[in-house]
Amino acid sequence: MPETAPRTRRRPAYERAVATADRLFYEQGIHAVGVDQVAAEADISKASLYTHFRTKDDLVVGYLRGRSNAWQAHVAATLPGRGDTPRDRVLAVFDLLGEWFEEPGYRGCPFINVEAEYGAGHPTHQVTLEHRDWVRELFESLLTEAGADDPNGTALQLCVLYDGAMASAQADPTRPWAAAARSAAASVL
Repeated sequence: MPETAPRTRRRPAYERAVATADRLFYEQGIHAVGVDQVAAEADISKASLYTHFRTKDDLVVGYLRGRSNAWQAHVAATLPGRGDTPRDRVLAVFDLLGEWFEEPGYRGCPFINVEAEYGAGHPTHQVTLEHRDWVRELFESLLTEAGADDPNGTALQLCVLYDGAMASAQADPTRPWAAAARSAAASVL
């Protein structure tokens, strides 16, 4: 394969803004981070930032959409190899959570965190609902494949375990919350 010249172009301003906002919002919270800080750390002008995001709320929505897309892509790429049966893959979702909890800088679920800061009346709420629907639908489809009697009701129970594990791991990272949620999920199944 021929060598290619190293890429010298910088990432576009949009990508730098989202990547910077992702890091800052997740580490510090939405209210603690201003657009001036995002623009400065992304090395873009505020005018450029506002070209891509009309308001800070639009930037927060972009941050959450990016988080949702990244998690969905990670699960889609990783989950199929995590079990021979749909039941195994249901339980493996909790293993994926546990791996995330062990990463440096884990600060909880970005969707729960943003909901705590803004609530239902904010534009981010719709993105949170869409992500939560995706999680529920993931469980429901795996449960349907597994032949569960009540895939919808069981998926809701698994979502409670999923959310509870994330919130618990944020509050007390010293305990094996994902393993506990996985064990409870096995009992539910």
